[in-house]
Amino acid sequence: MGSGARKSNRKIPSRSWSRLGDEALLDLRMSDLGLSVDRPPLKRRVRRLYEELAHRGLAFRPHVWLSSEWFSPDGVPGIAIPFYLAHPRLAKLEQRRMLEVEGGSDTQCSRILRHEAGHCIGTAYRLHRRKKWRQLFGSFSTPYPQYYDPKPGSRGFVLHLDWWYAQAHPAEDFAETFAVWLTPNSRWRTRYRGWPALRKLEYVDELMTEIAGTTAPVRSRRRVEPLDQLHTTLREHYRRKRLYYADEWPEFYDTDLRKLFSDDARHARQPTAASFLRGVRPQIRDAVARWTGTHTYTVDQVLRDMIDRCMELKLRLAVPQRRAKADAMMMVTVQTMNFLNTGRRKVAL
Repeated sequence: MGSGARKSNRKIPSRSWSRLGDEALLDLRMSDLGLSVDRPPLKRRVRRLYEELAHRGLAFRPHVWLSSEWFSPDGVPGIAIPFYLAHPRLAKLEQRRMLEVEGGSDTQCSRILRHEAGHCIGTAYRLHRRKKWRQLFGSFSTPYPQYYDPKPGSRGFVLHLDWWYAQAHPAEDFAETFAVWLTPNSRWRTRYRGWPALRKLEYVDELMTEIAGTTAPVRSRRRVEPLDQLHTTLREHYRRKRLYYADEWPEFYDTDLRKLFSDDARHARQPTAASFLRGVRPQIRDAVARWTGTHTYTVDQVLRDMIDRCMELKLRLAVPQRRAKADAMMMVTVQTMNFLNTGRRKVAL
């Protein structure tokens, strides 16, 4: 929280600030937003998570609250959900300030909720104390790194959240494995057949069968850093957040993208670079993966980043589509190899 910030008890109705411009909105304190998790579509998304847990026979339900970011606190089996998911005006602000809205869609939000539920289950039942848990996932007490070095070709970890997040830490490995297990119709036994990660999934399946219907020994309902106690302004919040991710600001592809595409007004009638890349994405992804021997998932991540950056730079086609496709194929190949050689990923806030 901001040092020396004056506390405020006022709650401003959303109708009063939802029409403000960004600059005025940024001057509001987070505690003044007057929001709760009982707003659509967030309430529906949380209810869906509870239904998935019930379908698996689990009696445990993590409590949820609004905060600054996604997290599940140590020792508390609950989920903090970022405030911007509670109101579309704040989601738009998040998009403009951070270039993405983490958990903004139904699909992505459900993925993250399942992941955080994995942390909660582990905390609630103290699963990391078990010998087999440590043998399969590693030591829970391992310090969290600021960066981790993912190995995209590894089959020792499941694939759920982006950037091979299961490889960030043993606790993330378990949470990701649980999330894959919980996902409806994931067919994890078939998808991970022959992968060492299957042993982890089978262990999670055994654990959940064991604890199904039982009461969790850790039942704290404490809320850590709840929104109504965060007296930092939105401006200060985003200043800190952007500073944290400053070295990952998306300029990695800019030089190559500008060689292939253009933001010159002369090309205003041409298709956008983002729509062009989306159209050729499957062909490029499969070809580059085949030529480089790289996991298809890796190439897809590079393409997704490029598409997002093309949208941000407002680039359009500047050459015939056939030539653009050939050049894009070469560019993605080079950038995929660059990514594999310099692919450190920052652990999420």
